[in-house]
Amino acid sequence: MTGMRPEWNCMMNYKRGDVVLVRFPHSDLQTYSKRPALVVQDEDIDTGLDQRVVVLITSNLQRRGETRVFVQKDSEEGQEMGLQTDSVIVADNIATILPKVIDKTIGCCYLTMPNVEGALRKVLRL
Repeated sequence: MTGMRPEWNCMMNYKRGDVVLVRFPHSDLQTYSKRPALVVQDEDIDTGLDQRVVVLITSNLQRRGETRVFVQKDSEEGQEMGLQTDSVIVADNIATILPKVIDKTIGCCYLTMPNVEGALRKVLRL
């Protein structure tokens, strides 16, 4: 399913570990880039808000460090995530987005989630 979805049905369609194509906001919150992102919010927690917490996925391989997870596109993880290039999951670039800015799900990140969780713990000092 691609494109916009009805607001009332969006929250149940995106779950933790989904890799989505999204209009990811720049830090000025005025502009965005269409790019992959990883849903990190637990869908079983009812926040009462129609939103999802995601982290950036970039093909800029210079963005490495202890709060970032490298994934090769040809690896099992990269294939599972639907990546078109070697990429970095940037756990220190977190955004809250509305489901209407998600274009579609392109894969899932279940194999790499433990590494992402570790990176998130470092970012949030948990």
